[in-house]
Order: sequence, then structure tokens, then C-alpha cells
Amino acid sequence: MIAAFAQGGLGLPERDYYFRPGPEAEDIRHAYVAHVGRMFQLAGDAPAAAEPAAVTVMALEVKLAAASRTLVERRDPEKNYNKFDRAALAKLTPEFGWENFFSLIGFPATEKTVLVGQPEFFKAFGGLLGSEPLESWRTYLRWHLLRQTANYLGHAFVEERFAFYGKKLSGTTELRPRWKRVMTAADHAVGEDLGQLYVQQAFSTTAKARALEMVKFHLEAMRARIRAATWMSEATKTVAYKKIATMRTKIGYPDKWRDYGKLEISRRAYVLNVLAGSAFEVRRQVAKLGLPVDRNEWLMTPQTNNAYYEPTLNEMCFPAGILQPPFFDEKADDATNYGALASTIGHELTHGFDDQCRQYDWDGNLKPWWNDDDVKHFTERAELVAKQYDAYEPLPGLHINGHQTLGENIADVGGLRVAYEAFKLATAGKKLEPADGFTPDQRFFIAFAQGWRTNDRPEHVRLTVTSDVHSPVRWRVIGPVANFPEFRTAFGCAEPAENPPPIW
Repeated sequence: MIAAFAQGGLGLPERDYYFRPGPEAEDIRHAYVAHVGRMFQLAGDAPAAAEPAAVTVMALEVKLAAASRTLVERRDPEKNYNKFDRAALAKLTPEFGWENFFSLIGFPATEKTVLVGQPEFFKAFGGLLGSEPLESWRTYLRWHLLRQTANYLGHAFVEERFAFYGKKLSGTTELRPRWKRVMTAADHAVGEDLGQLYVQQAFSTTAKARALEMVKFHLEAMRARIRAATWMSEATKTVAYKKIATMRTKIGYPDKWRDYGKLEISRRAYVLNVLAGSAFEVRRQVAKLGLPVDRNEWLMTPQTNNAYYEPTLNEMCFPAGILQPPFFDEKADDATNYGALASTIGHELTHGFDDQCRQYDWDGNLKPWWNDDDVKHFTERAELVAKQYDAYEPLPGLHINGHQTLGENIADVGGLRVAYEAFKLATAGKKLEPADGFTPDQRFFIAFAQGWRTNDRPEHVRLTVTSDVHSPVRWRVIGPVANFPEFRTAFGCAEPAENPPPIW
């Protein structure tokens, strides 16, 4: 285990928010400064002091943003993996007291090497420490303390934060009930304790067994997709098969639950308990440094409605929270389950072979294992995926950035194919009957689309396009089926104008 440092420190969702031209972007920047000022007033500042303080925050964040890499630039694993020894780190940012910082967080003296994602950011950060007044940094840090704790303070703070980050940025019209917000905080602080209660009620051993069986067919389907890849050499395919064979799958919940015994929670101010949870997590993470990787640890809580593929561990994880209707039902038929989980099992499995994660080997090491011709052929096909999504226009004048979302789009497109072929493998030799007026293939694709049913306001669509590596949900359905022959056959659709060859 090694420590990693990355760029950050911005209050707006992504660095381009500080520079994007146009009246809408300007409006968000003005609203942000006004929001910061109102938060300072809630914290006790007079309006005459709060407004210039907000301007100071914005000015400093603009400089930090200017030194930051874009989302597309941050998607390159090699360029964002830079080892520094402690002396080199101190030389990179001599204005920052690294050793004092390490001492304060309990960083082990035995850890001589760290990872720095974006060295130029830390160099610029050091320059700003020297050039910007100390009072500006105090104002900036005070703001970020308020920003990160506002949801756990009084109602006025909660409402003000929601007014900007909820209503203005996301178009959300109603604040979630307090019990749901507190449940989220509990999930962050003691998630596996909460998870034990959840799985007792919501996830059976039968469900786990069926999900594992589905994963088995997906892995088999992925092997078949690699075998069918005429553009890929046999040597690279051999290593790809090894990556599949060694890929770990976590289903439902961890075998060993996390111990929160050293976390102190008491009947005191809510925000203090939240901060105690954050401090506990920092100490837990720092204590791992220098130790062997614990491959049994989970990076999500069991009740999380999500999933992940982690390239450095070469593992997929499907918490019990997503193995629920409409994504999965242990009593549902295969067409429904495989279709609904296409956006989960097939997606995460295909991530292992997207443009980023394909660069990690079967042990999770970032090192080349593709020959040059295979990289060239992969890149050519990936560019076609980027071009396809570049053409999508979720809002007038707002196009998806095909390179920003490339890894997720490859996983969406390839994941649906893998899931469809897994469905066929699982039902081979079985007589499948129509149901509810739809053929099994139609129900597979309908279940896939239904899994993405979401009411997305224009503000949230814009937020996704401008700050997320995922495409908006509507295009996570449209994109994968656009070049899918079996989908066209199932619903009698016309041939597309362009039909680029698939990656997987």
C-alpha cells in the first residue's frame, strides 16, 4: 500500500467550470461567489466582510483550476502515475511543510515513496503558497471547512448549500428528508455495520448463488468476445484470458466485517460525529501504508446501489444493494435478470478491457502487456466509439465529450454485448417462451432500458455532460443499442447509416 496525492481543492464540480465561456457558465460562477458569501454570513461574517471574502475564494480557486488537468487528461493512467521519494516531493513543493503535515496525520516514517498524480499542480500550488497572502489561504480554508460540513450544521446552512449545489447545479427541486441524509452520513461513517443489518433483511444465500452463476456466464462470454476479436493477436489474447481467469468477484457483502471499535460516536453535535467518522477513516487508511494489499477489503458498502471494477486489484464487486429489483430478482427469469444487469455485470467486466483498465495486467500492475499492433487496432476502434458519442446532443448546443466518457462508453457498449451473449449461454438448450407479448430477446433489451429509467432535469444533464466521465443516462441506453444487430432484429429496426466494428 502506498500513499497517493492528487489535484483538488475546488468548490465547483470540475476545473473547466472556472473557464468555460458563455452566459450560462458565467451565471454559475456568479451564483457560486454569491453562495460562498452567504455561507460566510451564516458563519457570522458581516455582509461587508463576507462579499470580498467570497471574491478572494473564487480568485484563489481560479488559480488552482488553471494548474489542474482536465477530465480527459486525468484519464491517462501512465501520465497520472508518478513516483516521488519524500525528498523529491519536498523539492517539488518546497513552500509546503510536507514533513510537518506527515507528522500531523501520523504518516509512517518508513514510507519513503509516494505517488503524485499531477506534479505540475503541486508545483503551482507551492508557488501560490508563496505568492498569495496568508489571509487569503485562511479565508479559502475556512470556506472549504464550511462547504464540507454545511450538510451537518443548522438548517440554514443545509438550505443554503442545497440552494446552490442542489437547485442551481443539479436542478433538484426538493431537499431529501432528513432521515435519508442522516442515513447517508451513517453509510459513510459506519457503512459495514449498517450493511450487516441490511443483508440480513435484503439478500439471501439463494440470491448470492444465482448472481455468482450469472457472473460465471459473463466471464465465459467475455472469453468468447476476445476469441472473436480478429484484430487482436493470439499472444495478447493469451494474456487477456489470464486476466479473466484471475479476476476476482465479490458478491453481496464481505466475508469479514470492518471493526469500528475505535470510532467514538456520542450524543454531541451531529457535525462532530461526522468529523469523528472522517478522522477514523483517515487513520484507518494511513495505517495501511507499507502493508500488503488486503484483497478481501470492500471499496463499497453492501447496501450501495452501485458496482465497480478496480483495475489495481483486477476485481469486480456487486454489493447487495444493486442486486435488487429492478436490476436483479432471484425469482425473475433469465431474460429479465440478464437484461437488467447488463449495465452492471457486463459493464464492470468490460471495464477490465476499456481504454484505461486494459493497461493493467492480471495482478493489477500498470504495465504494458499488449503488442503495438493490438494497441493501434484497439485505439482505432475506440476512436469510433468516441466519435459516436461526440455526435450525441443531450441539450441544444451541448454535446457529449466522447473522449471524456470513453471508458464508460466502451463498458456500456461492450457490456451489453457480453451480457447478451451470457444470456444466450445461460439459456442454451432451454425452450424460451414469449411473455407479456414480448419475445425473450425483446424482454432482455426492455429490462436493460428499464434499469436506466430516470427523471433527469436539464440542469443535471448539463452537470453530467460537463463534469462526469459517464454519459447521461438516456444515452447509456441509446448508445449501446445503436450498433447492436440483435436489437434491430428483435424490434424490426432499420440498419443504421454507419455501423462501426465493435471493440468487444
